[in-house]
Amino acid sequence: MLAAVYHGPNDLRVENVPVPNIEKGEVLVKVVSGSICGTDLRILHGNHRMYPPGTVRIPGHEVVGTIAELAANVENYTVGQRVFIAPNTGCGHCEQCVSGNNNLCANYHAIGVTSDGGFAEYVRIPASSVQQGNVIPISEAVDPAVAALVEPFACVLRGQNALHMQPGEVVLIMGAGPIGVMHLKLAKARGAGRIVVSEPEAQRAAQARQMGAERVVNPLAEDLKAVLNEESGGRGADIVIVAAPMHTLQETALDLAAISGRINFFGGLPKDRPVINFNSNLVHYKELVVTGTTACSTADCWQATRIVNSGLVDLSDIVSQRFPLAEAVKAFAAAEDGKSLKIVLEP
Repeated sequence: MLAAVYHGPNDLRVENVPVPNIEKGEVLVKVVSGSICGTDLRILHGNHRMYPPGTVRIPGHEVVGTIAELAANVENYTVGQRVFIAPNTGCGHCEQCVSGNNNLCANYHAIGVTSDGGFAEYVRIPASSVQQGNVIPISEAVDPAVAALVEPFACVLRGQNALHMQPGEVVLIMGAGPIGVMHLKLAKARGAGRIVVSEPEAQRAAQARQMGAERVVNPLAEDLKAVLNEESGGRGADIVIVAAPMHTLQETALDLAAISGRINFFGGLPKDRPVINFNSNLVHYKELVVTGTTACSTADCWQATRIVNSGLVDLSDIVSQRFPLAEAVKAFAAAEDGKSLKIVLEP
């Protein structure tokens, strides 16, 4: 089969490799769509801890396909069924796993991260993932390229679930990349009263406007706080989502939040510079709640799949370009151009 294989930093090769063999309890999925995310770009550049020197592996963890083969002891699935694969599988018995937070398991497994993933014609789903519910049916009425976005959408859902958003609230989203516009779409579906998006890049700002933001601000040319006060009657934002992992954005979020506001630091900062200047008095006197979320649990993926299957949130305009698997290197370059939202590989 054809696969995009990581051989080292900045060395991604499209080559022929054997179709994976499956054993008892496993599932073989024929990949229809796999989208590229920031984690894949970090992997490409050799900056992911699960890809140490010497690693040769197929990345890709945002995967939709059809079941090609079922091994012994696999029930409740059929060959030909369309499925989305939740990538993270925990050990199954630690405190985080039993509480439904398998994304926080210290001994997690993830396709495309710790084992071969979906930038290939076929991907093997381990028995532990099958047993823990990571193979999720998805409607065939949903474009497979859109269905492949369920994983990042589940991460967005997890971030917003931590904020307990209420209908009518003012929401500030800082950053209008793929994650930022998913937050925009989900916040609208949840009944946000006004959504303000902060984004300096003109094309992404225009996309956010087209996707329904009431106000899009270039923070390099406009006074974001003044605009936010205008939109909120002087209160500030009830919800602040920092969708671009930048120090200054995390720091200013505290000042832009309303009294009793809730803030989500969605993205992690670079590991060599993880510290910000945090005005704890703002948290204290405004009674702010500052949250952080990372990745998504399998439960988040099931909820995200139900939302996408229902049509409540339409992610189709987030797919910027589609490439055949043979052009994976070109697709990765497009994913780094700073203008595209999501790039999808279609084996």
